[in-house]
Formats: sequence, structure tokens, C-alpha cells
Amino acid sequence: MFFKFIRAIVRVLLAVINGNAHYQNQEKLPEGNYILVAPHRTWWDPFYIALGAAPKQFSFLAKAELFKNPILRFILVHLNAFPVDRDKPGPSVVKRPVKILKESDKSLIMFPSGTRHSSELKGGMTLISRLSKKPIVPSVYQGPTKFSELFKRTPVVIRFGDPIDISDIKKMDKDGLAEVEKRVQTAFDQLDHEIDPNYKYIAKEKDTD
Repeated sequence: MFFKFIRAIVRVLLAVINGNAHYQNQEKLPEGNYILVAPHRTWWDPFYIALGAAPKQFSFLAKAELFKNPILRFILVHLNAFPVDRDKPGPSVVKRPVKILKESDKSLIMFPSGTRHSSELKGGMTLISRLSKKPIVPSVYQGPTKFSELFKRTPVVIRFGDPIDISDIKKMDKDGLAEVEKRVQTAFDQLDHEIDPNYKYIAKEKDTD
């Protein structure tokens, strides 16, 4: 209930601030649970992605530092988030989302690049997908990367893609993980091209806002 409540509030806030969001290919989202992945381009793209995939509820990973604040911790926990120590991730980073995907009605949102300004995909999504037997579904955000641009009603587009088949990859070794990462990155590139053939995201070293 808390997740739905917060999502409704966020929907209203973003409509007031921007009011120019477009969600494409929502029919491609599978029935049941899945791992929704996207390149992390700004701190608000998770909100738009979760809105586009409604009414599905999600869990997600958040950096452990955020849980030190008791108020923020309460909010994050009730939003189905769980902490991740980025320096020492530990086995719970895989075990917990696998358990959620298999035993609850919640899917998982992941940004496999790990950080907002990294282009290197990580293998965590592959292992979670393999152990939970849930599909990986790609999505991309195109829109403002500066908060001030949201207020200018700059268009925001979220586009979902077809689930990525990794059933033919038998070994999760270095080569297997590299192949999954290649397929995911190819899906991201294709979705970006379908929205705007001229689009190119340029990662920044740090935020300017």
C-alpha cells in the first residue's frame, strides 16, 4: 500500500513539474515478475520507469549510506528497497532479490551500470535472472538530465523492450557474462535509436545541478 501511495504522489508531482511524459511499448512488459533494467542517466529516471510499468510493484537496491538516516530508512524499507554496500556487496545482494522475485508479487528494478555515470554493465542482473528464472526486460530513459529542464516541460520518454533471452548461455563464466552484457547494451542502444536515431547520452563526471 505504501508503495502505491508514494507512486501516486510522485505521479502527481512529476505531472505538475513536467507534464510531458510519454511511455512506449508498455505491452511488452511480461505477466508475472521480471527484472526491469535500464542505463542510469539521472536520479529521477527510476521514478519515471516505475510509473511507466504501473500497476506493477517493484523492489530495488539502494546504497547502504541512505539507510543511516532513520526517516529515509523508514521510507526506503516501505518502498521495498534494501541496502547494498557498494564496497563489499556480499551474497545478500543476489539472495535477497532472488527471494523477492520468487516468493512475492514484486518485480525488481536494476541499473546494471552500477552508478549513474558508468557504462560498464555488471553481472549481478545475470545471476539474479538465472537463479530466480525471471526474464530481463530492457528500458531506457530519454529526457532532461538537469532538474531545471524538467520545469521547462522538456519531453520525457520511457521505452520498454522485448525480454532478453539468455537461456542459450550455459555457463556464467567471464565469456557468458560478457555475452549477456552485450545483449543488454544492444537492447539499450536499439531502444534509444527507436526513440530518436540522433540521440546520444554523454555521461558527466559529476552533477552540475
